[in-house]
Amino acid sequence: MWYNDLRPDSELTNDRYSLIMLDSDDDYQREMNDDDKKRTIANVLELKTALLKDIPSKTVDRNLLLASWNIKNFGKLLNRTSESLYYMAEIINAFDIVGIQEINSNITQFKKLLKLLGSHWKYTLSDVTEGDSGNDERFGFIYDSRRVTHSGLAGELVIPPDMITDNTIIEQLKRTPTFTGFESGWRKFSIVSVHLHPGDDSDDKKLRKEEVKLLLNLLEEKLKDAPYEDRNLIILGDTNLYKDDTDIVDLFTDKGFVESDGLIGKFTNTSLNQIYDRIFLNVHKYFKIGQDLNGKERGGVFNLFNYVYKDTPSDIAKYHDLMKEHKHDNSNLTSEAAFKSYFNSHWKRNQMSDHLPVWLEIEIDSSPSFLNSKLSKF
Repeated sequence: MWYNDLRPDSELTNDRYSLIMLDSDDDYQREMNDDDKKRTIANVLELKTALLKDIPSKTVDRNLLLASWNIKNFGKLLNRTSESLYYMAEIINAFDIVGIQEINSNITQFKKLLKLLGSHWKYTLSDVTEGDSGNDERFGFIYDSRRVTHSGLAGELVIPPDMITDNTIIEQLKRTPTFTGFESGWRKFSIVSVHLHPGDDSDDKKLRKEEVKLLLNLLEEKLKDAPYEDRNLIILGDTNLYKDDTDIVDLFTDKGFVESDGLIGKFTNTSLNQIYDRIFLNVHKYFKIGQDLNGKERGGVFNLFNYVYKDTPSDIAKYHDLMKEHKHDNSNLTSEAAFKSYFNSHWKRNQMSDHLPVWLEIEIDSSPSFLNSKLSKF
């Protein structure tokens, strides 16, 4: 991680080339004052402690940490502060591969995030899905190149005309999913990142179900001719699946996909009332999810708001001035209750996201199970 911008102003020279958090629209002035830096450093330290406690450590030749995170309108919400980018980078740095949804056409913030992570972090980025339904969105993967490599496989999944039935309600998924290959140790796998149609009424659910049907049928055809080692497939992202969307979950399981025990039923939105973000796996027998001492698969939801942008009077008070500056009409921010309401409904979600990161641990060394299976055949 690159923390140079967090040094006190008294230690910094005017060498712009050593700094990241500069405002290109204001003659490259620094975006953080000393009070911003003090607050950010204190929160980063707390975040580091939490990540060490909640997320498994990265172990050479043993594990791989995979995450998915919908970062709300990343690039479109230009009122995000530099502070929030530090927290995003710190969270991403705890994993090895992070699939990110809702990256918009403006990738200025995305590039700053990568600079904070350091030069060993690489990325893939899809084109923007055009049209109103595409919401100016693209998909990205950020990965630690010291621990995982890009296999060279990358593309967007487009539904061919012969898969569209006469009575289908859609012809393509609203946001074009990406299909990307990775390798780490014994692990060779492909990840499909999705952002499915939202909404909870019957028409929305019908459309979302059709998206999943078309996607799974397309992937089934693609996997038929794939070599055995290339058939490890993971679908992740913002599926917008509600608690009662069990019929859509059944579509995944009917095609051989399973969810990690560590993620099933866990709320993934900031309001903690829906299970929008999922990770589904269709993998061979040597592809294992890491387990804790009790034999439970390692995976979960990292609730970052327990550590940054906390819902306490003292924490909310730190952002009063910034909230007034960024709110278009701040005339109603006149009481602690009003600040608290705006902080929880808008401010913290627009600084970070209205989704929480979901993750799981993958074992990358299959040699014990592989060798034992061969030994049993003698």
